[in-house]
Amino acid sequence: MRTLTPLQSIERSMTKKFRTTLWRPFIEGIKQYQLLAPNDAIAVCVSGGKDSFVLAKLMQLLQRHSDFPFALHFLCMDPGYDTRTRHKIEANAALLDIPLQYFNTDIFQVVTQTDRSPCYLCARMRRGHLYAQAQALDCNKIALGHHNSDVIETVLMNLLHGGTFETMMPALPSRNYPGMHLIRPLYCVHEDAIINWQRYNDLSFIKCGCPLAENCTLTESGGRRAAVKALIKRLKQDNPDVEGHIFQSTHRVNAERVLGFIER
Repeated sequence: MRTLTPLQSIERSMTKKFRTTLWRPFIEGIKQYQLLAPNDAIAVCVSGGKDSFVLAKLMQLLQRHSDFPFALHFLCMDPGYDTRTRHKIEANAALLDIPLQYFNTDIFQVVTQTDRSPCYLCARMRRGHLYAQAQALDCNKIALGHHNSDVIETVLMNLLHGGTFETMMPALPSRNYPGMHLIRPLYCVHEDAIINWQRYNDLSFIKCGCPLAENCTLTESGGRRAAVKALIKRLKQDNPDVEGHIFQSTHRVNAERVLGFIER
């Protein structure tokens, strides 16, 4: 048997060891929701966390074996990371052979000066900068690393805290950038698969480089999402299929058994 390089071993694990939990759901999600088309130009947004790096690597492998051509640009926005965080991202990009295109913003500086919903403001500003950079590169799509667990948790968060039944969509047209679409290629990939792949390859990624991360976790969506994760974990003890049922419910809304709906 030939000796594999660290990169070859990481890539092989995605398509072999974790084929049924990582690679296959990734491909099935793209096909089911028609996320890619010939000659797409896609800006893959890499924050530096495990989800975005897995997305970047899977998209790179898919491009290598795809039946039709499409272009990839791997964008990494630095909103004001400290030196150690930036170096960690750069080291992982080198290890995974992801040619990141970096650009700097002052988002962290801006959000630290507001007392009201800094996490919401940060997310909105990040999205705007990413769309603008993607448009400058003549991309027609941006790809984000939200996975199946994010989708399921969002359903419950909206039910419990927003009083609505809605979730993250696999693809959305941009309202402010005509011709641009947001896609979520990890839509059918469970977070556990990503964590298991990370541990198998002994990889370490940043969690959040935000200077307000601790406070945001306690006061905003971070705390609520953590609570929903814990709720799902408890529910799975009695019903191991609960996550799949929640996800399926977003595909099986019975219009005759709802009291109303909102058109946007």
